[in-house]
Amino acid sequence: MADQELRDRNNRLIGKIRTRSDGKLELRDPFDFFKGIYDPKTNETRDKDSMFVGKGNLLTTLL
Repeated sequence: MADQELRDRNNRLIGKIRTRSDGKLELRDPFDFFKGIYDPKTNETRDKDSMFVGKGNLLTTLL
C-alpha cells in the first residue's frame, strides 16, 4: 500500500505513515527516521522507544 504523506500548510513534507504487512501503521519523519507505531489490534500508539503514548491512533502527535 502507498505511503500517506503528511504535509504542513506550506506543502512541506513533515512525515509519512506506512501500512505494514501486519496491519500496523508506522510513522516516519521526512528523513525516514522511525518515530512511532500504531497497532489497530490493541488500539495503542507507541513511540520509537516502544513507550506507550496512548489509546487510539496518536501518530501525528509524535511529529
